[in-house]
Amino acid sequence: MKIGLLLVVTFSLAIPAINNVPAQVEPRPISAVDADEPTAAELLNRSIAYHDPQGSWERGRFAITDVSTRPDGSDERRTVLRFDNARSQFARESHIDGHVVTVVMHNDAVKEARLDGRANFSGDEIKRYQLARPYLLMRRNFWLYLLGLPMKLRDPGTRLDPKVNATIFQGKAVYELRVTYEEGVGRDTWYFYLDRETCALVGHRFYHNESAGDGEFTVLSEEVSGQGLTLPRIRKWHHNKDAKWFITHTILSIEAH
Repeated sequence: MKIGLLLVVTFSLAIPAINNVPAQVEPRPISAVDADEPTAAELLNRSIAYHDPQGSWERGRFAITDVSTRPDGSDERRTVLRFDNARSQFARESHIDGHVVTVVMHNDAVKEARLDGRANFSGDEIKRYQLARPYLLMRRNFWLYLLGLPMKLRDPGTRLDPKVNATIFQGKAVYELRVTYEEGVGRDTWYFYLDRETCALVGHRFYHNESAGDGEFTVLSEEVSGQGLTLPRIRKWHHNKDAKWFITHTILSIEAH
């Protein structure tokens, strides 16, 4: 299933920021990689081989359980995501404020959406729990793209800059890959940070307008494995403009679906 990036970013920015201690910010980039070093395409291939050596993302069926929290520990939300990418099927069960939202989708069609088992919602419920079709698609796209990294960087419409930079991200020596998207696929500029030894994905950053310094960056840490995948377990989101951490997503498990 091929996902447009505009919706991904919109969902991310919809999460309100909470003031906290700034994360470490380093100048970027430091230097271009020498001609005899790996190319951007080679590094991407190595990263995918690290995270998904068997090609499970495209053809596997699995359930991923995620918990999101604010820096102060509030607003904890538990979400179970069920993927069958070979058949373009997606299901989500989100626990929000004591309520349960369930969604089943095939391609871009919403086959089922329920709140606490009900298929009829008030206007306030549609707004509060984002039950309108555009929001359901947006959330699906968010999860498919971010949990599917770096594999999703092979999708049609992705433009991988051949230039590789050697830089520092959160104190780690990394390769930096720059990605843009064809018109109709996405309008943001993304940077992906790969560990120089293993090519594991350790962070990413996006801008709507890079000259304005907007957008967000994510620090990835620890790992969780299951069903042929090895994914970052913890994702800590920060605003580019002030480096303030505003939400954390933690994968609890990757299981058979």
